[in-house]
Amino acid sequence: MRKIHVIGIGSGDPDQLTLQAVKALRDTDVFFILDKGEVKADLVQLRRDILDAHIPEGAYRLVEARDPDRDRAAGGSAYSPAVGDWRSARADIYQRLISEELGEEERGAFLVWGDPSLYDSTLGILEEILERGAVAFTYDVVPGISSVSALVARHRTGLNRVARPVQITTGRRLAEGFPDGVDDVVVMLDAHQTFRQYADEDIDIYWGAYIGTADEILASGPIAEAAPRIERLRAEARERKGWIMDTYLLRRRPKG
Repeated sequence: MRKIHVIGIGSGDPDQLTLQAVKALRDTDVFFILDKGEVKADLVQLRRDILDAHIPEGAYRLVEARDPDRDRAAGGSAYSPAVGDWRSARADIYQRLISEELGEEERGAFLVWGDPSLYDSTLGILEEILERGAVAFTYDVVPGISSVSALVARHRTGLNRVARPVQITTGRRLAEGFPDGVDDVVVMLDAHQTFRQYADEDIDIYWGAYIGTADEILASGPIAEAAPRIERLRAEARERKGWIMDTYLLRRRPKG
């Protein structure tokens, strides 16, 4: 029976891998990597750097495939169907890779940024492939250090305060309003810098981009003061690299 390791590799720093992740890397015959094009070629190189840091040269095979494009213009009621179509297109690719590139008794692996359980599609895609019944395999999941954990560590703060909840959401949801009953909100997948709409409120922001990599950028402070600086840093970084991955924590200040 083929076996797949879904390995959380942290946010980019090879030192962020857990001992369990390193063991899984060394138990793998074939690594599957989706290429997102020339603009994001450094994402593939970061994966290669992680493998080079932890596995002897020549001890594995690397198989690459082109990641399907997603309709990023889809909004409103069209958003979820667009994401579903993209995931199914990815499932087609994953299914082909597993059936054609992985021997019956070999072990393959997908290297997942951060933690596989947090805003990542890999687990759902593997379940879709198994439901199709065209190829059989088992899989396990190795947790990783998420960009959320790395963000608060770099800012030397916690996710929540005493006896208070924390919520993790997306920029799309934050645009609909600050969550009720929550004063600490982590925001991911925000291409529109939604934090700007809260500049008039008593909220601090802890922001980071390319966390865990050599390109890491950090900024923090009251939104009203930090927002212009973050906008500038973000625009400069996107112009320089062609893409950006950022995460931030919003923290409402106590009243009185």
